[in-house]
Amino acid sequence: MGRQKKQVAPASFVLFDVLYEDGNRTSNRKVPGDLLDGLDGDDPARTFIMSQDQKIADMSGQPRGQIKSLKRSGK
Repeated sequence: MGRQKKQVAPASFVLFDVLYEDGNRTSNRKVPGDLLDGLDGDDPARTFIMSQDQKIADMSGQPRGQIKSLKRSGK
């Protein structure tokens, strides 16, 4: 018999559109779906995206603005 390949479950992501206070907008920001399974709704997504923004700002040397609103893409 041949060797069977191990089945890997696909990672689930939820996409968000982010509007910043300075008017900039980013679309389709990926947030792991397992962060959003709790009772906090989409609040963990804001924290996750803020940490991503901080890493981007550290690497680029240009700070990102504060998040004004956050909504799931396609809604």
